[in-house]
Amino acid sequence: MQVPPRTIQIWSDIGCPWAHAAVWRLHDARRRLGLTDAVQFEHRIFPLELFNSEPTPRQELDAEWPVIAALAPRAGWRAWSAPAEAWPATMLPPMEAVQAAALQSPGAADELDRGLRRAFWGESRCVSLRHVILEVANECEAVDVAALADALDSGRARHRMFDDWEIAKGDEVQGSPHLFLPDGTNVQNPGVEMHWEGDDGAGGGFPVIDRDDPSAYDDLLRRAAG
Repeated sequence: MQVPPRTIQIWSDIGCPWAHAAVWRLHDARRRLGLTDAVQFEHRIFPLELFNSEPTPRQELDAEWPVIAALAPRAGWRAWSAPAEAWPATMLPPMEAVQAAALQSPGAADELDRGLRRAFWGESRCVSLRHVILEVANECEAVDVAALADALDSGRARHRMFDDWEIAKGDEVQGSPHLFLPDGTNVQNPGVEMHWEGDDGAGGGFPVIDRDDPSAYDDLLRRAAG
């Protein structure tokens, strides 16, 4: 995987709670280590719904997120409080929007990515809708909202999403989240080992955290900073 210098490449799905925790932990560790200006994040797409040919079942997410929230409690988590029919059926539009913001700058993409995750996981907003995406973008200092709207309406960044899907079909990217560094280091769901208790996923089970080492993020950031 080709990764620019001083960059952590993040392959993920916005609708993945493991990825929400990982992205928050990356931001938190980067700020704490004083590496905000030294390491940037490049967001790439691991589209779970395209791999699975269906939306990620809400039952599965409802079982996962309360457990994962304990790993990063300040990341912003809240049980869905909007009407049931407002639950996003797809996460492709917000992930396309992040790629559209990347046409402006990596910082714009990173800020929008984090804002969309917070909007879904913490604010019960239907981030698959165009107007919600643009509302979140308007809350981001680094994003040119008019340029983002134009890119979304023209579909200029759509191919980037499907290009990532083609890459993710290979052997390198194993899931969401999977992080890659310029020196070739890569790790899926850093610091976490887990298993499912009961039926896996939507079958009614729940995840159990066997090990959690938050210092894994410090190590990755220091390595990326060189």
